[in-house]
Amino acid sequence: MSSPLLRGPRWADVRVHRTALWTAGAAIVLAALLTGYFRWAAAAYPATINDCGSSGGPCENAFLGFASAHDLLNAYMANAALALLILPLLAGAFVAGPMVGRELETGLHRLAWTQSVSPARWLASKLTVAAALSAAGALALMGVFQLGASGLLGRWNLSWSDRGVYEAIGPVLIAYCLLAVAVGALAGLLLRRTLLGMSVTGVVTGGILFALGSVRWHLFPVTTVSGPASGRSTGYTMHDVPVDSLIMDMGVHNAAGERFVAGQCSPEQMADFPCPSDTRITGWYAEVHPHSHFWYVQLIETGIVLALAAAAAYAAFRVLRRRTP
Repeated sequence: MSSPLLRGPRWADVRVHRTALWTAGAAIVLAALLTGYFRWAAAAYPATINDCGSSGGPCENAFLGFASAHDLLNAYMANAALALLILPLLAGAFVAGPMVGRELETGLHRLAWTQSVSPARWLASKLTVAAALSAAGALALMGVFQLGASGLLGRWNLSWSDRGVYEAIGPVLIAYCLLAVAVGALAGLLLRRTLLGMSVTGVVTGGILFALGSVRWHLFPVTTVSGPASGRSTGYTMHDVPVDSLIMDMGVHNAAGERFVAGQCSPEQMADFPCPSDTRITGWYAEVHPHSHFWYVQLIETGIVLALAAAAAYAAFRVLRRRTP
C-alpha cells in the first residue's frame, strides 16, 4: 500500500472504487474456475456419442445436455470470446460514470482540487488508474481464454479470424480498453452526467469496435491463389488454398481473365447476373488472408485504436483546461 504508484489521488481512486474492483476481481476468478472446470470435464468425458438417442434410448455419456463435455467446452469458449467484446464497453462506461461524470455532477471534484491536486493531475490520476486496471483485467481474461481454448482454435466457431476470438488472442483488445477509458473520460467531462456519459461512451466505443471489426481485413493486402480448371463438373478445385485461411473472395475466370462465379453464370441464370460473354472456365482464383496475416492486421488495427485513444485523451485534457480557471 505504500508503493509510490498508489499515493495521492491514485490511492484515493482505488479506495473509493474498491467495491467495483473487488467485483471485477471476483468475476475474473469465476471465469477462471468455470473454464478450469469445463477443461477438466472435457478431459474426463472426451467421448462423443454417434447418433445419440437415435435408437430411442438415453445418452449414457451425455454431459449437461451435450453429446460430450468437449462439445460443451467448445460452445462455452465460443460464447466467452464474444463476451470479451463487452469488456471495453464496461471499462469506458465506468470511467464516464462513477469515476468522472458522477464526481462532476455532484461537485466532489472540488474537494480534490482544494487538496493541492490540480485539475490536470486529478484527471491524469483517473486515466492512469483506469487504464492500468482495465489493461490488467483484459490480460487476465485473455490468459483464461487461452487456457480454455488450448487445442480448440481452428474449429469452425473458434477460428483465429472470428469476431471475439481475434480480439481475445491479440493486443487489440487491450488497445480497445485503453480507447474506452479515454472516450469515457472525455464523455464524462463534456456531459457531466453519470448515466448520459455512460450511454454515450458505450455507443461510441461500440461503434468503433463494430466499424473497425468490419473493415479490419481490408487493412492489409490479400494473397491471391489461383490454378487451372480441374475439368470436373464444378470447373475447379481450390486445393492450393492454405489451410485455415480466411477467404475474402473466390470464383473462376475465363481465357480473357474475367472473373465470375460459375454457379451464377449458368444459361438459365445469366439474365439475372453480370456475366462475361465467354463463360468457359479456364481456371479458378481465391483471395485469402492466410494465418500469417494475423499479426500484421493485429498490429495495424492496434496502432489505429491507440492513435484514437491518444486523441481522445488529449481532447479530454483540452476540455478540462477550458472549463477550469
